[in-house]
Amino acid sequence: MAVNVIPFQQRYARDFYELNIEWLETYFYVEDFDKEVLSHPDKYIIEPGGHIFFAIEGDKILGTVALMPYAEGVFELTKMAVLPNQRGKKIGQQLMQYCIDFSIGQKFKKLILYSNTKLENAIYIYRKYGFVELELEPDSPYNRSNIKMELAL
Repeated sequence: MAVNVIPFQQRYARDFYELNIEWLETYFYVEDFDKEVLSHPDKYIIEPGGHIFFAIEGDKILGTVALMPYAEGVFELTKMAVLPNQRGKKIGQQLMQYCIDFSIGQKFKKLILYSNTKLENAIYIYRKYGFVELELEPDSPYNRSNIKMELAL
């Protein structure tokens, strides 16, 4: 199932919030910082130079992902979530490929991500797309993360 991928539009800010909150509640827990960032994606992601994308079919948002500035030429792949009834349809992989292609087009140097090894399917997909494991810094920005990965572009 191929989906269209579109950039952030304010009218989809609620979808961004709800998709990510549902994902966090399903697999982990929601931290106060999560609610703050997800409630104000323009302030925390777009304005500092980041990007948010949506997988859309018709006028229905099926999934989302963000690229947040991390360092010079380096962006964090984050906030990826897909509707529960759309999981298993490779929507996450299409969003991942879109982000990689977009990042190459923007001449980014690398993408990094933080995850958790209990998300075996996600880790498998990251490796499939060429991400390699890095040492996780002791002051990782996410309490729930136990793995850091990067993709040189």
